[in-house]
Amino acid sequence: MSIKISGAPCCWGVDDPKNPYLPPWEQVLQEASLAGYKGIELGPYGYIPMDIERVQAELSKNNLTIIAGTIFDDLVSEYNLENLQNQVDDICSLITKLPLSPQGVGQNFQTPYLVLIDWGHEERDYTAGHPDRAKRLSTKDWNNMISHIRILAEQAWSKYGVRPVIHPHAGGYIEFEDEIKKLLQDIPYETAGLCLDTGHLYYSKMDPVQWLRDCAERLDYIHFKDIDLEIYDQVMGEHIRFFDACGKGVMCPIGQGIIDYDSIHTLLKEINYQGYITIEQERDPRNSDTSLRDVSQSIAYLKSVGY
Repeated sequence: MSIKISGAPCCWGVDDPKNPYLPPWEQVLQEASLAGYKGIELGPYGYIPMDIERVQAELSKNNLTIIAGTIFDDLVSEYNLENLQNQVDDICSLITKLPLSPQGVGQNFQTPYLVLIDWGHEERDYTAGHPDRAKRLSTKDWNNMISHIRILAEQAWSKYGVRPVIHPHAGGYIEFEDEIKKLLQDIPYETAGLCLDTGHLYYSKMDPVQWLRDCAERLDYIHFKDIDLEIYDQVMGEHIRFFDACGKGVMCPIGQGIIDYDSIHTLLKEINYQGYITIEQERDPRNSDTSLRDVSQSIAYLKSVGY
């Protein structure tokens, strides 16, 4: 089993590029390198600048490569499609001009990937983690979203050779068991792979081990995070947005929460997963002074159990 561990700016609280409290992107790259990463995601569109020379200089300084770029936006609304397509062009034209990470034996597709996440719907944000309460899309709106995903996936692959992967995310319209199953019916593996996130699965009432096993043949990429059960139980009883729950500390360093990473390690061996795993720990960026410590603890824990 060849698994490479990478990082993401959300560990520094970088989810909304307009948030005034975000740490400088250069600091995030520096601390990612200090933690021992060799690869990191680009983060949300607009955080790391679309400036190849500046980004390349900082990556080289910190001995890092970019593992993925992300579309973290409304994939449903027809009016947003042009904006999404512009993001694909900007992101893919940047990440494909940067040095590539080596492709491991058995890794299905070369990095960097384009991670597609539906986000930006207040009615779903407040019902994150509640499959019984959350509004579902109408057939028309669901079909719109699927059509948009196909368009973006085709654009990334045919124009740039970037493998698109779809990431179910708490608070978006691809979150719960029924939605992921429908997604897998509507989007073939030839069009886009799957990026499953252990923390989002657990947050949204699914068993990460079971889902990683069941979706093994569709998995191109995995995100790891952990959940503080006491805080999770608390926020499940509140009317709260997903990232406000993260601001309360619902995501914790890996190995300090409820998710069973020993069983996941055993499973990844069984399914012969080869490729990248990205550590994430969403937080309030005003608490990013502890990010390097927490990321380092997560890496140390995963190494201690055999990753």
